[in-house]
Amino acid sequence: MSVYDVLKEKGITLPPAPPKGGLYTPVKEFGEKLIYVSGCGCNIGDEIGCGKLGKEITVEEGKKWARNAMLNVLSVVDANVGLDNVKSCVKMLAFVASDPDFYQQPAVANGASELLMEVFGEVPSRSAVGMVCLPDNLPIEIEMIFELK
Repeated sequence: MSVYDVLKEKGITLPPAPPKGGLYTPVKEFGEKLIYVSGCGCNIGDEIGCGKLGKEITVEEGKKWARNAMLNVLSVVDANVGLDNVKSCVKMLAFVASDPDFYQQPAVANGASELLMEVFGEVPSRSAVGMVCLPDNLPIEIEMIFELK
């Protein structure tokens, strides 16, 4: 079954790939069939996330924003190399805008990992780190490395 069949079966719709927010390449191929996907925020259409986890945003809300960020990552991959060309989810790095006393960054990142499990049946290695702030007051930004077929 193709990844597009999986998305359809699970009722997952990819948003349009988000526009670039600066001078960079959204997807960079390197090594043997690897791609690095630049950080993607969590905003999709009218759904605008802003604030810090542990202050304005709960863990459950953060998981939703992490899922949205991963939807944006997948849409960037689809627009640049096609999702059917993905062989494996290699590495995820989740940046979580956090109040100084917030320590549940991994729980927030689970929202993105759960989406990858739904779509590809696997999760990557992962880091989830707290940040003082992110661009545009985003609560989360995610970057990925994928292996291509």
